[in-house]
Amino acid sequence: MQSKSLYIAEKPSVAKEFAKVLNVDGRASDGYLESADAVVTWCVGHLVTMSYPEVYDPKLKKWSLDTLPFLPEEFKYELIDDVKKQFRIVERLLNREDVTCIYVCTDSGREGEYIYRLVDQMAHVGDKDKRRVWIDSQTEEEILRGIREAKPLSEYDHLADAAYLRAKEDYLMGINFSRLLTLKYGQSMSNYLGTKYTVISVGRVMTCVLGMVVRREREIRYFVKTPFYRVLAATDILGREVEAEWRVTEESVAWQKPVLYKENGFKTKEDAQKLITYIERVQPMEAEVTAIERKTEKKNPPLLYNLAELQNDCSRMFKISPDETLKIVQELYEKKLVTYPRTDARVLSTAVAKEIDRNISGLKQVPAFAAFADKVLAMGSYKKIASTRYTNDKQITDHYAIIPTGQGLGALRSLHPQSESVYEAICRRFLSIFYPPAQYRKLSMTLKVRTESFYASFKVLTDEGYLKVAGIPKKAQNTQGQKDDETEDVGCDTAFLDMLKDLKKGSHLPVKRLMIKEGETSPPKRYNSGSLILAMENAGQLIEDEELRAQIKGSGIGTSATRAEILKKLVTIRYLALNKKTQIVTPTQLGEMVYEVVDNSIRSLLNPELTASWEKGLTYVAEGSITSDVYMEKLERFISDRTGRVMGLHNQYQLRGNYDRCAAFYKKEQRSSAKGKTIKKVSSNAKKQTGKVSTE
Repeated sequence: MQSKSLYIAEKPSVAKEFAKVLNVDGRASDGYLESADAVVTWCVGHLVTMSYPEVYDPKLKKWSLDTLPFLPEEFKYELIDDVKKQFRIVERLLNREDVTCIYVCTDSGREGEYIYRLVDQMAHVGDKDKRRVWIDSQTEEEILRGIREAKPLSEYDHLADAAYLRAKEDYLMGINFSRLLTLKYGQSMSNYLGTKYTVISVGRVMTCVLGMVVRREREIRYFVKTPFYRVLAATDILGREVEAEWRVTEESVAWQKPVLYKENGFKTKEDAQKLITYIERVQPMEAEVTAIERKTEKKNPPLLYNLAELQNDCSRMFKISPDETLKIVQELYEKKLVTYPRTDARVLSTAVAKEIDRNISGLKQVPAFAAFADKVLAMGSYKKIASTRYTNDKQITDHYAIIPTGQGLGALRSLHPQSESVYEAICRRFLSIFYPPAQYRKLSMTLKVRTESFYASFKVLTDEGYLKVAGIPKKAQNTQGQKDDETEDVGCDTAFLDMLKDLKKGSHLPVKRLMIKEGETSPPKRYNSGSLILAMENAGQLIEDEELRAQIKGSGIGTSATRAEILKKLVTIRYLALNKKTQIVTPTQLGEMVYEVVDNSIRSLLNPELTASWEKGLTYVAEGSITSDVYMEKLERFISDRTGRVMGLHNQYQLRGNYDRCAAFYKKEQRSSAKGKTIKKVSSNAKKQTGKVSTE
């Protein structure tokens, strides 16, 4: 009997690519492909899941405080009904006597590892040669390299441990805290909303994200605008009127006075006018140039795309939601057009950098990028990319940044316009790193009128550099308009800067008039779907404690693979609202009420500190720094402790006042619709989802 190798992929489409590369064009059977020396099969995403609590004990089907916390000593798993047939096919293939070597080709990441390990566990696969294929794209060369360099599966045991723990953590937090808070507060919420029942859906990551959005909404809601007044001097420079802004200095009559708003304004218009009156006492008014600086500024191309950055840009530029962006980039990956999408890295690996000319050469076949690719190859800049900030092996965990492969170009014709736009964005970002920096000429000067100093600066783009590929952003206003209390450079033309070449320190300029410009502080902006994904990735920045922030650097809320799905779930259960046209994210009344419940019971679930520290712990497990037992002990202690605390609370009635404050900000028609079918439907959906939690 001839021995065979079995290749198991995560999806049918990926399996077909492996079969093509391996020349498995033998007989096609239901659920797998086979040739003389190889068998290729696939999962359909997850084939196995964690069992409901009632599988452990029928009594657990009924939600009761008496059965909490639910912390099983051993976890039970079961087949997912819809895909049992495919599991049986895979199970039989894994255990066939002639299959002596198994190549695990599921997605190269924590979740892909988990998908296979569960199948292996449920199929009771014996002691066979198991190897892990880890690839960054689905091109023929990369698949062959992945198979050739496949490592023993055991080298990924720590990653598998982290994957199991992530699932257990989400399962235990979801079941225990959703049941606990629903039993404790669900009835009081239903009484308030006039519904039959309300299920409170809680998750390790999604509750934290809800907290971020509600807190931002309240910052905006309770923001008090502060007016301020700036003083501008209109001077005449070679027949052109230029506005310079006053700022306080030690010589100023306003130095260290309480009337100031920051360094460049006043709290009242009257005080701004007093300064003008003081200056105007000397006539004619004349400004002396007391300092002048001319310099060239360079702006380097940004780092490459990781998934979060791409989702943010697609939300901003194309109004595509993060989950849609992920679907599109996954499609591009499966069509061999781009590399693996679920990555947190924004740089290349040294190995890829050495062969990056292949990717660039491939883009010569795409009309929109042919000229750019030709120029990069002619310049030879790609040869040094390994020594730049765009290549860094230390910043890569599982995969390098998302870049075009330069292959699969035949698929471009069949792409939807949105997919074309995303592909173009990836290509432009990629090619731009091989171009020189954009260059600006900048002139800054300080003018003095009596004892008061005024400042003006001018900036002009002199060399587009990488912006030829990436696109030139909208220029700053040519007026000296400020956003809030920020001062911007004045956009101008090269001819005007050339005119100023004779302007020197000690020159005198006539002041035509002084004026007051009123401004006001602005509230923070609402999250859009993309900026929320970025905020989740960079959750460490939200943490005030410097030591903790440093400790969890690089670990955000959720993972690149799950963040879009978490946002989508919050919208589906109507805790958050997503405006499809603008991609702006806001809380719903129901979402704010859930926030109040969590804030007054298990407040730490709302904090990025907790969520990011759990994620960091999973990273430590994946690295082998801590054991699964240590992690589980900490997790169970946390759940037991919080459950006990909530059991002792009696604050349902007090929360009614909090609900009233929330409700005041939602329209009557929203409240009335919430009292009908909507909430009942949401509650029903939430109950299904919290009986067994499979997402974060």
